[in-house]
Amino acid sequence: MAANYDALGSQARNSPYGSGDPYYNESSGYITPARSPKKTISKWVKFGVPVAVVVIAGAVLGGVLGSRASKNASASSSAAASAAATSAISVKNDIGRFATATDSQYLVPIYPMTTNTAAYTTPTFVSTANTNLGWPQDPFQPSNPSPTQVRPDRPRLIAPTYMWDSLPNLIKNDPYLSGWNDTIFGNATQYMALPPVAYFYDNGNGILDPAREIKQRVKAFSYAYRLTNDTKWVDRTYVELQNAAGNLTGGWGPDNSTKWNPTHFLDTAELTAAYAIAYDWLYNAWTPTQRSSIMATMITYGLNNGVSAYSSSDPGAYGWWKTNTEGNWNCVCNNGLTMGALAILGDDTTGIATQLLALTVPNALQNCAFAPSSDGTWSETANYWYFGTTGHAEMASSLLTATGSTYGLLSVNPDFQFTGQYHMYVSGPGSLFNYGDCGPNKYSTTANAMMFYGQQYNMPQYQLFQRDQFDAAEPWSMFWYNPAVTGAFWDGLALDHFFDNSTDQWGSMRSSWTDENALYVAVKAGTLQGHQTHNDLDCGDFVVDALGVRWFGELGSGDYNSLGYFSNDLQSSQRWLYYRKMTEGQNTILVNQQNQNVAAAPTVRHDTSGTVQGSSTVMNVPGDSSAYFVADLSSAYFNVTSFSRGVHLINGRKQVLIQDEINASAPIMWRAHTNATIVTSADGLTATLTIGSATTIVQLLNPPSGATFTTLNAVRFASDPTPPQPDQPNDGVTVLVISLPAGSYTLQVLINPQWPGMSSSSYTTPGSVALSQWSLASPS
Repeated sequence: MAANYDALGSQARNSPYGSGDPYYNESSGYITPARSPKKTISKWVKFGVPVAVVVIAGAVLGGVLGSRASKNASASSSAAASAAATSAISVKNDIGRFATATDSQYLVPIYPMTTNTAAYTTPTFVSTANTNLGWPQDPFQPSNPSPTQVRPDRPRLIAPTYMWDSLPNLIKNDPYLSGWNDTIFGNATQYMALPPVAYFYDNGNGILDPAREIKQRVKAFSYAYRLTNDTKWVDRTYVELQNAAGNLTGGWGPDNSTKWNPTHFLDTAELTAAYAIAYDWLYNAWTPTQRSSIMATMITYGLNNGVSAYSSSDPGAYGWWKTNTEGNWNCVCNNGLTMGALAILGDDTTGIATQLLALTVPNALQNCAFAPSSDGTWSETANYWYFGTTGHAEMASSLLTATGSTYGLLSVNPDFQFTGQYHMYVSGPGSLFNYGDCGPNKYSTTANAMMFYGQQYNMPQYQLFQRDQFDAAEPWSMFWYNPAVTGAFWDGLALDHFFDNSTDQWGSMRSSWTDENALYVAVKAGTLQGHQTHNDLDCGDFVVDALGVRWFGELGSGDYNSLGYFSNDLQSSQRWLYYRKMTEGQNTILVNQQNQNVAAAPTVRHDTSGTVQGSSTVMNVPGDSSAYFVADLSSAYFNVTSFSRGVHLINGRKQVLIQDEINASAPIMWRAHTNATIVTSADGLTATLTIGSATTIVQLLNPPSGATFTTLNAVRFASDPTPPQPDQPNDGVTVLVISLPAGSYTLQVLINPQWPGMSSSSYTTPGSVALSQWSLASPS
């Protein structure tokens, strides 16, 4: 196992919310099982979908090209090397966008099942001086960069002039940039027709949703203007800015310095970033009066409050920067202030821009940069990765383009480079392994930090993975994406990966990277504290995807407005009274109908056959391909002498065995949440799960006396302590259950997706093998 990253493994991770959470309840947008869509596959909701996302379904694929003669050219000849580079990029561009459509339910790319040895090759950034195919070098190369010494031209944030000058040709020559450009203009046109974003204060939850929606619009409008010089986009941007400043009829929020809700500083930060983008990207289009107004608003409602937060002795104000907050809060808040300061540097006569840059950059280096652990796992949850990495990437990119350096934001934590890998493996064929809280609506937040990290860390697979995702089409991608990237992200990519930092401890196993019907299993152990109060009590939790369906999944966030939801992560926390957060609401073992022990310190072991996918999207899994994950979860329970859970992919990754070995002095209950319709056999040893036309059969092997499958509704027990507020309903969710009295047991649950064309005789029934004796070949 990898050693713990000291900054994460030996220090307490504190809440960003100050003492006792006096202010923070994030914007609602919590995840509930959705109403059944027309094409019913599953009801699991992945994450808040931004309005007006235009999904390009059915990208046109060109013909498959053969190898080019230039492949045999001598590397010593620069002309030949240039020709080879041009050929490699041309092959990619002639093929078009690799994904042929986007699944309307899960919003994941659908790849053609084919082999293309010309385009589906090793991920590579091709070196080219051809400005029709790749970016030129930034002419701004300061010899001694400083955060307060900015480039002489505008824009300075993320997309300097040289990139805007190159972009039209690149759009003409790259199918991804072309498609994203069309989508951005389509979204901007839709936003243009809408009224300015209304002020909405969500009880104690702040104005984060409207803040991010304004940022989303400003990015689109500013982008559209810079490519068209049509001032209607400038005018519409100014209306949005005037609205958020409270200068239109009806006002917008309090008529004082707290208009942007600095007690929930994420709101202030995102609005400051929106104003920074508008100020900088449209700098030469503004009149002096407009420019002055925008800067004054940003200082009054944004930057001044940043200085106050950094100097205040109020724990509620400084929690996000002064309490080792290694997560999304620190990244988002420091980024907004940094972008605002960089935008007005040189115009600001108050000195506040310089003052803030001396605070935000070193603080982000101490906190934001350490949000990923030693294995790349984000400190909070898979969904909060989006918010944190967006803030981190925007800040690093803005510093780099404006001043010529990231000042260590990309390197002070040497393991930050692995967080893109974490995102890839936490993504299944149908959804994220969305443990814990899922967060508010994303709006301007995407996974496009993958584009930035791909380039900065020389990880082309990150860009290749993200470019086919539904949220790729937005302005940041147009500048973070390197059109000289070639290959397929899946070529040579291992099917399994295990994340060993003791805070995280989880495994990701699958049968294919490109088949939306593939088998995907993720399982976790890890600690139950140190996740900024966004986790669940869920040691042993798992999800299973197969046949285009999530068979066992997560309930996601509770209601962020609920009393005590973010109180703390102590054993007595009110958070653990809510069904979706308590052990009862997870896919794991429940003992004595009690929550797990928050002081849990599991240990894990695992192995994999090391199977990798080749260049083809058709993954033919070898019969002996296998992986398993075993966790000793004894420390996570009261009334337990010993408990270990193992998950094993068997029979060429067509079946999943979940085995539990437990010795408990109180009653136990095996629980797994599903959207499926469940029919149990007469003897209770088989459960047939159906979602739409897909079926999975779950068997209880070698059952202990009295063990059978039953079902329950996804609601708390009548004997549970009453939460401060009612739970959200979990409509359409059923819990598959095995109940037993106190004792020592081995439970073997075999999950058999009913693969098309696979006969019943092709399924295997594994023997009974103790977890301590598990290997890649046994059980099988």
